[in-house]
Formats: sequence, C-alpha cells, structure tokens
Amino acid sequence: MSDTVSFGYEDVSPDEKTARVGGVFSNVAAKYDIMNDAMSGGMHRLWKDRFVRRVKPRSGEAILDMAGGTGDIAFRMAATGAEVTVADINQDMLDCGIERAMERGIEGLSWSCQNAEQLPYPSHMFDAYTIAFGIRNVTFIDRALAEAHRVLKHGGRFFCLEFSTVEWPGFKDAYDLYSERVVPQLGKAIAQDEDSYRYLVESIRRFPPMAEFEQMIRDAGFSQTKVEPIMGGLVAIHSGWKI
Repeated sequence: MSDTVSFGYEDVSPDEKTARVGGVFSNVAAKYDIMNDAMSGGMHRLWKDRFVRRVKPRSGEAILDMAGGTGDIAFRMAATGAEVTVADINQDMLDCGIERAMERGIEGLSWSCQNAEQLPYPSHMFDAYTIAFGIRNVTFIDRALAEAHRVLKHGGRFFCLEFSTVEWPGFKDAYDLYSERVVPQLGKAIAQDEDSYRYLVESIRRFPPMAEFEQMIRDAGFSQTKVEPIMGGLVAIHSGWKI
C-alpha cells in the first residue's frame, strides 16, 4: 500500500488528507448548498432526484446515507417513509443538515458523525447504502466500499452519485476550462474560500474513471454493477447489489 494518498493534485499522508478534507468541509459547510446551485446552475437538484429514483427507497427500509452532510439525499428518501440514517465524518456539515431539517419540518432522520472507512454499525443492517458526492473525499476508497458491503443485508443495494470523467469531446474542453477557472472564483466570491473549491475541482480530476471505479465496486464484493453516465460522464450513478 502506498504511503501517500491524493489530496487534489498533491500526494499527502493518509492522516493529513483526512484532516485537510475535514477542514475543507468545515470551511464550506455554511455555503455548501448555495455553492452547489451556483456551480451547477441548479442541475445538482435534478441529478439528486434521478439518483433517488434509481435507489427506489421504500417505507420501512433501513437506509444509510453516507456523507449525507446537509441532508439533500436524505430529505428526498425520508419522504417515502424509509428509515434513513444520515452519517458524515464532518459534524459541521451534519449541523447544517439538522438545522435545515428543522426549518423544513422533516422528522424521523437519524444523524451520526461517522467515518465511512470504519462504521460502527453491525453487519447486515441496512437495505440500501447511498453516497452522493462523497466517495472521492474518503482517504481510502476501497475501505469505504468494503464497509458499505459489510453493513448491507444480503440482497441490499449500493448506490453512488459522483462526478466522473466527461467523455463528450467538445463539452469536456469547456467543462475543464469552467471548473479550473470559474469554480474557484465562485468559491471566493460566495463562500470566501477559493482554496477549498480549487481542491474540490482537483479531487474530481484525481477520481478514477467510470470503468475503473466500477471495478473497485466489484472488487468490494458487489454483483450486477452498473454505471449510468449523466451529461456525458460529468456525473455518474454507480450501483451494485450484495448477493
């Protein structure tokens, strides 16, 4: 195993990455949702709606929403009557989610500060595991995937929504230019934090391509894996089953 992991374009020690990622999300928590709208033109809402439709949460199901932060995915799933546990390694993000839930009158969610690589839950506990725009920020992706597989029941399903590798040639060039030059400036103007959003762009660049990440999901033990690219791979929905 390598002694270093990626933090954006840098290679750092695992402990340093964990600490620095924590700092990034503590810094951006208060403006996280506003920035998501600004960066995507509001399209992240459509992506998340589509993601939850693929998950098909049902009343009474136990679902773990990992890296659930400010609650966007959990709020959508809770509306179906599913019993959703929102877990995130960053308490500042969870605090924002709890406040948003109170403002919207959404009840019944469980909130827990947890590391995706070392979950405290017993094996075979959840019917579904979801993670949206969070897997690329964990220190060791393979460990997080292994934990996802462990805590799922037999027949349980894994769903991940994540930025990926744009495969449309013309769009790829435009997106690369936008993300490298515009997104950090949006972070500076809206969140007063250019560096954190520069890291978030770099973390997307370092994330494995769709086929490689799908293989990692299979290596963790999942079957019937599938990749659904959106907007030419700008984002992708990955899924698999514990059989």
